[in-house]
Amino acid sequence: MQEKKLMDETISAIATAPGEGGIGIIRISGEKAISIANKIFRPFAAKSIEEYGYRMAIYGKVQDEQGKIIDEAICIVMNAPNSYTCEDVVEIQCHGGSIVMREILSLTYRMGARAAEPGEFTKRAFLNGRLDLSQAQAVMDVINAKTKASLQMAMSHLSGGFSDKIKAFRNDILSIIAHLEASIDFPEDDIEGMDFEDTREKVKLLQDKIRKILESASTGIILRDGLKTAIIGKPNAGKSSIMNLLLGQERAIVTDVPGTTRDSIEEYVNIGGIPLRLIDTAGIRNTDDIVEKIGVEKAYSYANDAELVLAVFDSNEELNSEDEEIIQLMDNCPGNVIVIMNKMDLSADTNNDIISEKIKNCHNARIRGIVPMSAKSGEGKDTLENLLKDIVYGGHTDIVESQVLCDARQGEILRQTANLLDDTINTIDMGMSEDFIVIDLRSAWEKLGEITGETIEDDIVDQIFSNFCIGK
Repeated sequence: MQEKKLMDETISAIATAPGEGGIGIIRISGEKAISIANKIFRPFAAKSIEEYGYRMAIYGKVQDEQGKIIDEAICIVMNAPNSYTCEDVVEIQCHGGSIVMREILSLTYRMGARAAEPGEFTKRAFLNGRLDLSQAQAVMDVINAKTKASLQMAMSHLSGGFSDKIKAFRNDILSIIAHLEASIDFPEDDIEGMDFEDTREKVKLLQDKIRKILESASTGIILRDGLKTAIIGKPNAGKSSIMNLLLGQERAIVTDVPGTTRDSIEEYVNIGGIPLRLIDTAGIRNTDDIVEKIGVEKAYSYANDAELVLAVFDSNEELNSEDEEIIQLMDNCPGNVIVIMNKMDLSADTNNDIISEKIKNCHNARIRGIVPMSAKSGEGKDTLENLLKDIVYGGHTDIVESQVLCDARQGEILRQTANLLDDTINTIDMGMSEDFIVIDLRSAWEKLGEITGETIEDDIVDQIFSNFCIGK
């Protein structure tokens, strides 16, 4: 009842990003959207927007209650159900200054709209049946996509590719349930093909398909959120130079003075379609400088928290205690580690064999490779890129975007579904009757429905959309 009351209200919000721009959009949705627009927008070539057809760009001016012009703008009207929310929607495209947009938004409130909650436009699209829950979640993934690969994955989910796969799983389960229930309801008919071993094989095949999607979870989450990557090394090993090389710009200060990087620098970079959340840390060494010491402590913290560590060594200097400290830190890092032997352009190679031998004695480190590099010439960058692809894709570079799992909640639902199918197989193996098998299968069917939103509690829906931005 409360949900229906909220849906009856007309909402409005600024739909463009915060800050100044050439164009700003105020979006209004609900049964009063058109009447509110009529009160505040005056077309230059007509008396009201109702004299125009729907889905036309109408040029005019926005006026307040006293007739004072706030801005010249374009108004677009989309009538229900042919809109994003399946409700009457009006978008006012004005100049993108923050003041003018806030003035127009405030005017919509005074005319009867209320402030939209985070994600409420997309939530209404979901509740009105335009999108299922998986597609709705993909909306924010499209907005936040950091590489072409992450955009393709998000668009595949938004287009319904992942939902179709989940719905196919649910239909497979329903088909098995229908067959079992037919044998329960009509035992005298001796339902053709009623074979427990055949049922077991169908359940096992479905379980294998679900587990295959679960294998893509780490890849999907990395493509969506980025691979948290810490660059560590002693001072002047070339950490900042490596970061600048990967970024393709001079982001970090590079000097011959040890301890130049005292605080951590964080940037996103696209490496072969993989978004890396790069963190250039302070050079690790013993120091009496209070500020630098804090930076070194943060470097340890980032290395221990990172999913990937790029450990940078100077290939032209003799191994010293600072290098030994880096190697020890590598051995304790929980994430993957790639060792970079930097300054290969100088060709002395003093440190390579020694470092390689030391690394062999690292018993805990998840070292994925040693890459000779030159931050100056770019040598070794392609090798690093190929290593990253192997880490993220696990060798499966032909992965299908619609089958990539990119959400922790969805992953947990699929894991629980696989476990419920395990219960089903155990029920069959114990020789229990069709009734008990159906109970297990129906639990799995309902659990899968939580991904598309067909069987989900309202509070979970609210929680999901609360993470959206306002105006979407």
